[in-house]
Amino acid sequence: MHHSLTHLIAPWSAKGLKHPNRGRRSWQTSLFAVGLALASALSATIVQAETPETAPADLKQALSQIDAAANSRNLQGVLQFYSPNFSHSDGLTRQSLEQSLSKLWSRYPTLNYRTELKSWKPDGSGISAETVTYITGSYKQGNREFKLNSTLAATQRFENRAIVRQEVVSERSETKSGSNPPTLKLTLPEQVNANEEFSIDAVVQEPLGDSLLLGAALEESIKPEGYLNPTTVNLELLAAGGIFKVGRAPTAPDNRWISAVVVRQDGMTMVTQRLRVVGKPAK
Repeated sequence: MHHSLTHLIAPWSAKGLKHPNRGRRSWQTSLFAVGLALASALSATIVQAETPETAPADLKQALSQIDAAANSRNLQGVLQFYSPNFSHSDGLTRQSLEQSLSKLWSRYPTLNYRTELKSWKPDGSGISAETVTYITGSYKQGNREFKLNSTLAATQRFENRAIVRQEVVSERSETKSGSNPPTLKLTLPEQVNANEEFSIDAVVQEPLGDSLLLGAALEESIKPEGYLNPTTVNLELLAAGGIFKVGRAPTAPDNRWISAVVVRQDGMTMVTQRLRVVGKPAK
């Protein structure tokens, strides 16, 4: 079975917005990214990848049980499906996963999880399952409410009903706040080669009119400590209706969080997507 939490983004706080005729504008946005993914499965006797309809009843039940444990904030109920030797593509261990989940739930107390099994197959002495988890919730800071929607696709390996390994395949999170947050379309590849250039386009879909728009793009290497520690980014006045950047992938395989945030008078939207860096450096 599989269940997962995803990369989550916490509140921003604006400070010192200056008048447009008095020089550079900047707000500070506190980004809190916490992620995790949960799963479990049993043995199978078939060789090729199978559809969810053919999955063992125990696998489907385990998925349902993990979702239920997460939705009721039953931390130990979730962790019982993790091997003491659990490993993660982002470097998480069972202990750091427990810390991340505990902190995540304290900050976002109303998260809801729904996991779909996409395929499964035998994997040596265990089973490999591909899943997609949808996470929604909200968080309040003062009189400001933040609404979260996240989607995480992952592959899990299970042995004896314990999750021993997980790899995140793709991940996207969107956080909105305000009475009329802008609709933000973030376009970037899910995967690039090492040292390859890539474009980041984050475009506000509505006409700007006379509205002033602030924004910024942020690239972060995904590491265990990044799940718990907030990141600060300066927002600047945008001359156009979005953010247009060219980045270059690191020279070695890695995973990155690419975030774009835009703020106007009546709302804020932030979108974060995972970028996978693979292979040898591009020539």
